[in-house]
Amino acid sequence: MTALVVVVAVVLGLVVGLAVDRAAARYPWPPQKRSWSSRADTPVGTGVSPPELHDRGTRRWVVAVGTALLFALAALRFGASWALPAYLFLAGAGMCLAAIDLQHSKLPNRVVVPSIGIGAALLALAAAGEHAWPALLRAGIAGVTLFAVFLVLALISPRSLGMGDVKLAALLGLYLGWLGWGAVLLGTAAGFVVQALVALVLLATRRISLRGELPFGPAMLLGAALVIGWSGALLP
Repeated sequence: MTALVVVVAVVLGLVVGLAVDRAAARYPWPPQKRSWSSRADTPVGTGVSPPELHDRGTRRWVVAVGTALLFALAALRFGASWALPAYLFLAGAGMCLAAIDLQHSKLPNRVVVPSIGIGAALLALAAAGEHAWPALLRAGIAGVTLFAVFLVLALISPRSLGMGDVKLAALLGLYLGWLGWGAVLLGTAAGFVVQALVALVLLATRRISLRGELPFGPAMLLGAALVIGWSGALLP
């Protein structure tokens, strides 16, 4: 049964990944009425991608295969459970956010904010199906807590964190909180570790300078994905 779920998830992930790449490639999207934001929704320059992302065909399949791998990881972790749709949704939304943040250093409100609502609804459905109301309560508290923590960090160091990162923290806190407080701590820490490692590699290869800035969203998402995917082995 698990093998069948994984196969279906991989096929679905490829389809979703291609759709995600198309949406990310069209960013900046037509403007809507904006709320307060920092690194969210405001178009940058002409929207031209950096040189390493100019190969449209290569990027399309990197995003598609990456999404399929995330879907497979979620299927292996959760199986045919009520929670699986929620984590598949996170994988698709997260890949879209990572692709846009890498290219434009933006985390669009039009993806992050609805994703929080949709994620909460899917986890509520899982809570109803599995009678896991304490997990849903913990998820909500974790989302609010990480939002507050990252908001304080963004106010202290606005050059390091933007409001897009703060809202993304709320989304990831929701999903990590469903798994437990250990996952919240590990997932949050993993994002900072991934960012530090990437920065060291780029500095060593002289791809960035000491004053260079890196988008934090992809590192946050990758750190959370690693903890979610292996939470069954990492956490009691």
